[in-house]
Amino acid sequence: MLRIIILTISLGLIFYFTHQIGLSQYVHEYKWFILAFFFAISYFNHLLMKFGFANNREYFVQYYLGSIIVRLILSVGFIGIFGYLGTKDIYTFISNFFVLYLCYTSFEISGLYRKLRHIS
Repeated sequence: MLRIIILTISLGLIFYFTHQIGLSQYVHEYKWFILAFFFAISYFNHLLMKFGFANNREYFVQYYLGSIIVRLILSVGFIGIFGYLGTKDIYTFISNFFVLYLCYTSFEISGLYRKLRHIS
């Protein structure tokens, strides 16, 4: 969980300094909502993986695939809600969303791979 917090703080600092660097046109104004969404989803995923790993290790893959499906459904719903509300510059919003989606997903997979490597 500490690694997720460090990732979120690092991405938050990057978002904070984009205005000072002059890259604010590439970052949507709802960047903090997107970051908070991914932090919440990662926290939920961490709890689910911890539960699945502690209780029954043979069903760990089902817990992991279930969490991926839940993340995908919530992500589509998140984009749909902001699109329905008429978010301006929706293409920047979606591109920022998917960049963070890839960051958090790759970070989660690398952490999971590292944890499972010790078991096998």
